[in-house]
Amino acid sequence: MVIDFYKKVQQVLQQEKRLILMVVIANVGSSPGRKGFKMLVSKQQMYGTIGGGIMEHKLVEFAESLLDKPHFEPFIKRQIHDKSAPKDQSGMICSGQQTIAFYDVDSNYFSLLDEVLSDEVVTINYSNFGIETHQPEASEWLFSETNSLIQKVYIVGGGHVGLALSEILSKLDFEIHLLDHRENLNTMEANHFVKSKAVIEFESIENHIPEGDNVYVVIMSFGYRTDDIIIRRLLGKNFKYIGMLGSAAKIETLFKNLEADGFDKNQIAKVYAPIGIDIKSETTYEIAVSVAAQLIKIRNQDR
Repeated sequence: MVIDFYKKVQQVLQQEKRLILMVVIANVGSSPGRKGFKMLVSKQQMYGTIGGGIMEHKLVEFAESLLDKPHFEPFIKRQIHDKSAPKDQSGMICSGQQTIAFYDVDSNYFSLLDEVLSDEVVTINYSNFGIETHQPEASEWLFSETNSLIQKVYIVGGGHVGLALSEILSKLDFEIHLLDHRENLNTMEANHFVKSKAVIEFESIENHIPEGDNVYVVIMSFGYRTDDIIIRRLLGKNFKYIGMLGSAAKIETLFKNLEADGFDKNQIAKVYAPIGIDIKSETTYEIAVSVAAQLIKIRNQDR
């Protein structure tokens, strides 16, 4: 996550006063380092990744050598993952290529870090002028990203699977919100992976989940009755994704009843159910992994 990475940058900078930041600003083909991958290198620490393998090892050593030299201006290195390339070979053979920008980060960056780590949504611009939150003019190269966790997941159900899914999604680029109707639920109280959690009445759940092309709804409530209440209030709303946990038999019965009560077939068909990618999951964490994988697939298909 952008925020988590920059929290680490701030921590290391406070401790060591200087570090090298490598940012993948472009990639082509099956490059292991994708646009937005970042890595920091200091005298004592490394954090993040720019794609791994011999390429990363080589560039980490290069970054370490820069720390023994005077301050430098931002520059880029292109890495081609093909040993037949006449120059800029990365040492890897996975094909594709990537461009990495190098930044010399010192105490002058503390004000930028304060902006990035604030509650305000800002755009972070990486160019030959440095790392800035305002748009540079006439830059030689530019990659921009936001500090906002745009993709929002609303997990409806604070039980064991909801807890496991929250833990997994917390390591990915999702902002997680948890909803349940049960008071003092131990698994919900133990869930420290979400941005927000609330005990609500499912009869008014539509008031607690905003519509939007960046909103994912994961229904895994206590049982059939509550699932039925929830889905009837959310069908037809504009979400990036809506899915429901349950057996094929339960889902079939629920959907038949919805159709019999006049709900649109096309709206029902948009519900991912049973939820998750079929990996023959059995345990709580296996179910959570299958659901997380499906969310990643839906998120990434537009990238």
